[in-house]
Amino acid sequence: MEIKTDDYRVWYDPATATLNFQGLLREGSIADYKPIEQLLDEALAQEVPALTINLKGLEFIDSSATSVLSRFVIVVRKKKTIQLAAKGSKGIPWQEKLLDNWHRLMPGLTREWE
Repeated sequence: MEIKTDDYRVWYDPATATLNFQGLLREGSIADYKPIEQLLDEALAQEVPALTINLKGLEFIDSSATSVLSRFVIVVRKKKTIQLAAKGSKGIPWQEKLLDNWHRLMPGLTREWE
């Protein structure tokens, strides 16, 4: 599963159960993120015991993408059957803030830093 544009690449690696994000997420509205939402839903449908969101290659994220990903974290939290981990880079300040917010949404979230 992969979504590739001129600005970003998002893909799911089933071998590692990892959702990878690279580039710049800066679409116009939440509706523009429908393909990413579908990819997230497909990854969730795999019913893996643990899932990782890797943001280390993501340079920028707009508020719409932040909402989409935060809603995904809430969906995972509600399932109560999947351990969620998030990888970020401390060299990108917004990533630390975003992962801290996700940890508040889902206290069981494991944060990993580069």
